[in-house]
Amino acid sequence: MKEKQQNILVIGAGLCGSLLALRLGQRGYNVSVYEMRPDLRKTDISAGRSINLAFSNRGNKAMKLVGLENKVKALCIPMNGRMIHDKEGNTFQSNYSGRNHEYINSISRGDLNALLLNEAEKHENVSIYFNKKCKSVNFENTTALFKDYETKSEFIEDADAIIATDGAGSAMRKSYYLSKAFLFSFSQEYLTHGYKELSILPTETGDYKTYKNALHIWPRGSFMLIALPNLDGSFTVTLFLSYNEGDYNFNNLTTPKMVTEFFQKEFPDALKLMPNLVEEFFENPTAPLGTVKCSPWHYKGNTLLMGDSAHAIVPFYGQGMNASFEDVVEFDNILDLNLENWESVFKTYEDTRKKDTDAIADLAIDNFHEMKDHIANPIFQEKRKLEMAFEKIFPSEYSSKYSLVTFNDNIGYKKAMLKGRAQDKAILNMLADGDILISDDIKENELKIILEKVKNQTKAILKDDRIAGLK
Repeated sequence: MKEKQQNILVIGAGLCGSLLALRLGQRGYNVSVYEMRPDLRKTDISAGRSINLAFSNRGNKAMKLVGLENKVKALCIPMNGRMIHDKEGNTFQSNYSGRNHEYINSISRGDLNALLLNEAEKHENVSIYFNKKCKSVNFENTTALFKDYETKSEFIEDADAIIATDGAGSAMRKSYYLSKAFLFSFSQEYLTHGYKELSILPTETGDYKTYKNALHIWPRGSFMLIALPNLDGSFTVTLFLSYNEGDYNFNNLTTPKMVTEFFQKEFPDALKLMPNLVEEFFENPTAPLGTVKCSPWHYKGNTLLMGDSAHAIVPFYGQGMNASFEDVVEFDNILDLNLENWESVFKTYEDTRKKDTDAIADLAIDNFHEMKDHIANPIFQEKRKLEMAFEKIFPSEYSSKYSLVTFNDNIGYKKAMLKGRAQDKAILNMLADGDILISDDIKENELKIILEKVKNQTKAILKDDRIAGLK
């Protein structure tokens, strides 16, 4: 394909869409991006939506691709691990890796999106239009119908190819589903929990009220509170809670007294840091948590779903943004193959990518249960202690499931999931059965013997899974 003669229409100027527009612009395509919201560089559009995100290796791989690694690094706050808070206010830190160079970062959604938009607009062949809502897509004719929120008029745009990066509520995915023109599979599954954004404000001098370089978690079995640091000294706090189950839930927390009582009972140390709790609780919306899977992502060579529009996931692995950014990297790799037409590009991309996005969706559900419950379980803590020791003393021989997913961007999510789950099963089984014992003064040669046991048991589990057709 002759790239400079191709006109690409991108629906959605969020993180995935703005990165895609930037990369396609760098490659020489003519790119037009249409976004239904106002320009976030001029208007605050957060409205209680997650304002910071966990940025890690797979996302950084995309920043390297477009030459923005250093600019993005300046927006990041390193988080070395989880700071666990119990009901009595005691804390302990569980690092993400035994290797010091492996950590995740808290980053502002708005600042990162603004950077990507600015960089994309530096290219004369990239145009971005705001307040233009996509109402539907005619995938047969490669056209999209938009409504201009400012003039209230409707208009149609055409292109050589349309790529939708318009999120979990994608207009193009809806057009696929409603058309019944081809076999389209679609599932949208919600957790029984929702989430609400709150905050811990900085001190009067702009300092952090609690430890800066960690992802703070208050695990309470069936619900939890988390907090991520921001550059201005504040923390974005998120409450994950059932809509209607348990003594306290979103449906029955209807008065300031009940909200305060709930936090006093479950999160007393957090409450001391949140004098603005009640006001924010009733001002900020409660939003659902869902997983979207669908196929096919493409229609012939005309249209393609990418990012959350193809595979929205719950946020508990911190991989939603990273997975969407990796979509762009994988798509770029397919473009490098110089295939003969868009249909070949789109099909090859989906064949390569979908198994991994399905895997990270399942892993995110797993991590939901881990974060709200398992991390407070003594046997899980023993497993993490052992894995930290493996990674610290034998850094080239072992990576935990979390490290495989988060820091090993050279392998796909599916491979990381299969190996990581097998390792978890091996270690937990041997700990429960007393086959391995660990102590604070364990010697390196003893740890090496345990590592070999874990490796052998992991291989056996992977073999059984292959025989059972689970991989």
